[in-house]
Amino acid sequence: MYLERTPGPLVELGFNNSHNEQFDKRSHSIKVGDVVPDSPAERGGLRAGDQIIGVNGQPLITSAPYDDAYARGKPGDSVVLTVLRAHQANPVELHCNFRFCPKGAPPEGLAKSSAVQVMRSFPVLFLLVGLTVLFLRLNDPNAWLLASLFCGFVAVPGFSHEVVMSPALRSFAVAYQGIFSSMLCPLFYIFFAVFPARSPLDRRFGWLKWVALLFGLGMAAEGAVIGDLGAPGVAAGVFGDHAGESVRLSLMYGNYLFLTLGLISLGGNALAGSSDPVVRRKSRVILWGTVVGVLPIIVERAAMAFTEYRPSFWVNAILIIICALYPLSFGYAVVKHRVMEIPVLLRRSARYFLVQRGFTVLLFVVAFSAIAFFSHTLSRFFQPNPRAGMMFSAMFGIALVWASAPLVKRGTQRIDRAFFRSAYDARVILQDLAEKARTVTSRGELAELLRQHLEKALHPKHFVCYFAAGDSKLIAECGTIPPRAEALSTGQMTLALLTLRGKSWDVPLPGEAGMEDLGVLAPLAPECLVPILDHAGQLSGLLVLGQRLSEEPYSSEDKRLLDSVASQAGIAIENFGLAEKMAERMEVDRRVARDMEIAREVQSRLFPQFLPPLQTLQYTGACIQARVVGGDYYDFLDLGTGRLGIVLADISGKGIAAALLMANLQANLRSRYMVALEDPHLLLQSVNRLFFDNTPEDSYATLFYADYDDANHCLRYANCGHNPPLLLRANGAIERLGATATVLGLFTNWSCEVKKVSLGPGDVLVIYTDGVTEAPSQAGEEFGESRLQKIVRAQPQLPVKEMLAVILDEVEQFSGASQADDLTLVIARAQ
Repeated sequence: MYLERTPGPLVELGFNNSHNEQFDKRSHSIKVGDVVPDSPAERGGLRAGDQIIGVNGQPLITSAPYDDAYARGKPGDSVVLTVLRAHQANPVELHCNFRFCPKGAPPEGLAKSSAVQVMRSFPVLFLLVGLTVLFLRLNDPNAWLLASLFCGFVAVPGFSHEVVMSPALRSFAVAYQGIFSSMLCPLFYIFFAVFPARSPLDRRFGWLKWVALLFGLGMAAEGAVIGDLGAPGVAAGVFGDHAGESVRLSLMYGNYLFLTLGLISLGGNALAGSSDPVVRRKSRVILWGTVVGVLPIIVERAAMAFTEYRPSFWVNAILIIICALYPLSFGYAVVKHRVMEIPVLLRRSARYFLVQRGFTVLLFVVAFSAIAFFSHTLSRFFQPNPRAGMMFSAMFGIALVWASAPLVKRGTQRIDRAFFRSAYDARVILQDLAEKARTVTSRGELAELLRQHLEKALHPKHFVCYFAAGDSKLIAECGTIPPRAEALSTGQMTLALLTLRGKSWDVPLPGEAGMEDLGVLAPLAPECLVPILDHAGQLSGLLVLGQRLSEEPYSSEDKRLLDSVASQAGIAIENFGLAEKMAERMEVDRRVARDMEIAREVQSRLFPQFLPPLQTLQYTGACIQARVVGGDYYDFLDLGTGRLGIVLADISGKGIAAALLMANLQANLRSRYMVALEDPHLLLQSVNRLFFDNTPEDSYATLFYADYDDANHCLRYANCGHNPPLLLRANGAIERLGATATVLGLFTNWSCEVKKVSLGPGDVLVIYTDGVTEAPSQAGEEFGESRLQKIVRAQPQLPVKEMLAVILDEVEQFSGASQADDLTLVIARAQ
């Protein structure tokens, strides 16, 4: 062994033992790795693979006899080793003499010796983090549990024989190791059963943690009296071989059971065991550090305990180093993610000084170690010329400084940001908030954006964001919302005064006057209320901030920042309101458009779908509406064999109102048109009465009604205030079928005259609404009846459908792209 102790000479026997020179508690032995040639160990008969089970006649129940022999040994002193050797049933005693161990590099090389030194520092971080948390949270039972748990981790490696200590101190160290190593697994479960909140497993089986406590205390007490019962030799010596093995296995199973229950408890809180999102967040942060740092070495030790598996040096070293970093992950979780809310007990400046200097020292240590390693490596290649090695080392140091400069700057900025609020530039927060506020699409996203920015800048213990709901209520959008505080009335006196003030307000201390009407917020212990106002000065939101984690009051600079953020949020909320109104309007327009489309489809069904056949008359009709629906109406009524009723009407008004009146008129005509066979006058009089009774006072209709008899070519008609239809005779003469009555729907005492006219072969009848003749041009000139007559006279022999298309095309070309009124035409030709 290459060992060093102070004071006194260095001694060795000349062998390296396996598994990082560790005492194997399972076999109560130290396994020899390799033996140095011509060493006292080789001369005494020690071989690689031997297991040392005793030193100077004392069995290795613990490593104390082995440690004492090295601690007290001097060069030349004799030492008796009791070893177990493969393929030999009985132990062998070997006599060796210590020799002086000169200083120098250990045979295992720089990398392995460095790893050994790191592994020996295993307890340091556990002690540092555990005692720091305990010092800052002396009244917190969880802090005591954490410190006790970390003390258990400290006790696991044991105490090296390299350390010289008095017998009393060594007895204390051995007792400490026995007690806390026995309590480690039970404490692991107890801690995670109650932290950061009671786990689902503990809520259901609360007695388990007391069983774990009794189990650990029992193991600690028995270990202090009769040794470690988890080892085969001790248990067998107390209970006998068979019973001792059963006791040893039971204790090991118990320890690993509590480790498993601890992981289950932590995982339960992290995944779905708590309804509190804060508890789930804290548990997830701790869970990942525990899984990465502790779970691998638990698996390794379980494999070593229950199987013949023995890891290599480097596997064991890596797992131990990872486990040694576990307290760092826990400390990061405490500081960064606030899994334990540690108040600042020291002045911020002192904290900043310590952390900044600690960061500087850490950088120095890392740089010095890197340069030393580089120099040591190069010295092997430049032994004849050490100046060249020094030159390359200097170049490496310069390159290291240059490469690490950005990291140093970034680390310094993060320290400034973490410890001094003023270093966290308010303009950065506002700029980032302004940019992201343009992209959020809901109040919920804005509330979450505010929470992230303000918690990052000010670190309040509690934060709730309220937005106005439009019914004199403020509704909580995000944050830790107390019961009965989901909604606040804007009519409360405190909120009214806060609105008038228009700025951040420090909440009075308990017992002082003010804020009595907002008692529902008491669980948040609010320290600052920030109103969010719209451009009219009305309250559109409220930010409630609890005490800061630093326990410092909100400064005037903090309040200016909060007021600026609230102003930005007020603009965003107003934009949301405008967007919501636009969306509502667009939805209404969409629904109206859909309703109008349905109305258009329904109205199109009111026009004739079938043309009753006649022998002596060709006819057709069309209606082109200026809007989706309109008030023009035409119809062809089947009055029996050889009889046809022709109707064309123009309802006053336009759009949906005219369309409804048109449907009313169509229903009246269709329901009573059989009366027209005997007396068209009675039909129209009845329709007038119904139209008068069922429409507004200012509503009326012009109408042309005619019935044609196919047998005698006779056309009876009544013109109720409508544009006179044009009758183009075959000889080119044009007759106008003028009004025979006033409009329908304005008067109760209404009558009409029915006239007759005979249609000869080639005669053309054109019935139209004023939308045709009054169609305006771009210059404001109307199409007029004369242009209509000219078109009809120019092409009298055209089929009726083609003539109708020509007329509509001429009107469209005359008026341009715009259509002011419905265009309705009926054309008939006698043959």
